[in-house]
Order: sequence, then C-alpha cells, then structure tokens
Amino acid sequence: MAVNIEIDEFSGFCFGVTRAINKAEEQLAQSGHLYCLGDIVHNSNEVERLNSKGLETITHEQLRQLYDVKVLLRAHGEPPETYEIARRNNIEIIDATCPVVLQLQRRINKSYSQPDLADAQIVIYGKRGHAEVNGLVGQTAGNALVIESIDELDKIDFSRNIYLYSQTTKSVQQFRQIVDEIERRIAPGVQFRSFDTICRSVANRIPQIRAFAQAHQLILFVCGSKSSNGRILFAECKDANPDSHLISNETEIDAQWIRGKESIGICGATSTPMWLMNRVKQAIEAMLPDNDNN
Repeated sequence: MAVNIEIDEFSGFCFGVTRAINKAEEQLAQSGHLYCLGDIVHNSNEVERLNSKGLETITHEQLRQLYDVKVLLRAHGEPPETYEIARRNNIEIIDATCPVVLQLQRRINKSYSQPDLADAQIVIYGKRGHAEVNGLVGQTAGNALVIESIDELDKIDFSRNIYLYSQTTKSVQQFRQIVDEIERRIAPGVQFRSFDTICRSVANRIPQIRAFAQAHQLILFVCGSKSSNGRILFAECKDANPDSHLISNETEIDAQWIRGKESIGICGATSTPMWLMNRVKQAIEAMLPDNDNN
C-alpha cells in the first residue's frame, strides 16, 4: 500500500518571523554572537538551532544590565521603555519587529496621543502577557485594557468612547463576535470604533489549513508549546479532521497513529520551521514498511 505523506505548502514561518531569523543569521555570520530579547520565535527547536550558532536569549531584566552591545528585537515588537533602556545603556538595537506589528503599534500610539481622545478607552483583543500585546499596551503607557475573550467584555465601560484593536494573530471570527457584542451593549451617543488589525497572512491560513486537514486521513500538526497562533490553527485542524495530533517534534509521533493510513498531512504554525516538518516526514517514512511511501 502506497502512503502519501504531504507537507502543507502554506505552513511554516510567516514573513515577520523569516525576516527576524534572517537578521539574526546575518549578524551571527559576522560576529558569531548576538543577544536576542526573548525567544526569537515560539518554537524551542528553532531557538536551540540558533542558540548553537551563537544567539543568546536574554530577559528584560538582563537587558537592563547590558552596555555597549547589540541586541535583536524579535518580530513581536517591544514597548517604548525597551528602546529607552537601550538608549541609556548604549545598546545597538537590531529591530526585527514585524512591519505589520510596527504599523499597529503606531496606530495605537496615535489614538492614545490625540488630545480629543483623552477620555477614550483603548481596548486590545489579545493574550494578556503575550510579547506582542505587551508592546501594544506599552504604546498607551500601560493604560490599554486587554481582553482575551468575549467573556471579559464586562471590564469595558460602555458609557465611554471605545477604540478596539486586535493582536495580529487572533481569530478574525472571534474578533467580529466581540465587535458585534460591543455594538449591542454600547450606550447611546457613545462612539465605538473597531480596527481589524489581524494579519491576513495568518488569518488566511485558517481556510487553507482546514482544506488541507480535510484532504488527509491523518494530520500531524507541528508546533511549539508557546505559540498562540499554533493553538488557533491546531483547533481548526482538529475541527476539520478529528484525527489530528499536536506534536512539537518527530520524537512525539505514535506509530499507532499512522498504521493503516494511506494519506498523512503534516502542517504547522507560523512559528514552525520547514526543516522541522521535513524531519517529521522523514520519521514517518522510517516507520513505514519498505516501499509503503511514495
């Protein structure tokens, strides 16, 4: 029995992550060492690969103790405070903030800074404590309200003007549900403006990955445990194909999953490197009887 094993062509690093990793590798090729503020990507396998090349992950507290060095800012972005620390400590910033995130930061900062919006609430739909969200909240001197789901809308004062933004990797459908509910509950005469700031290169993967999941008997979704985007995409896979399994690398494959399967799909998050999905494919091939894969 020939087994078809396919890697999803739309999975793998998004533009922002690819750009950050390219910047890191360029610097490492020159100097052999570079600091990175936080994990460069939410995938431990890729972080370990770059660490072996000389990329050293540091915390914000460690950043405060560094002077006269180069530090990479990852695609998630950073609050203004980080840039101020770098200026004081004579740190050269290699800014790999995703252009989509950077544009969102500027929009939020502009809304917060306008005098006529002084009484408005800046609300961000996102994961509290997430690196990107921390950078967005920082544009408002920490005053933005973060809501993680429609169940947290009671935190909003519906008698005040509301400006709603979204973390770039959130679900478009859930964002629209939140917009609809705010519109239903807003007080008469109060202004509500919503800005769909979700990255379309991420959002468009949902219909793509659902179609991919439905086209195979078995799905192996490769993703790091810290990836918000990965959790969203895996949930879509599982909904489209119940025989979907979340793994972080090839060592977590259960041979029983592939038994009797003729079509196996491998896909991943925007933080999942293609080399890791290829390694998963090779591991599956090694588990099959001779000549059982094409």
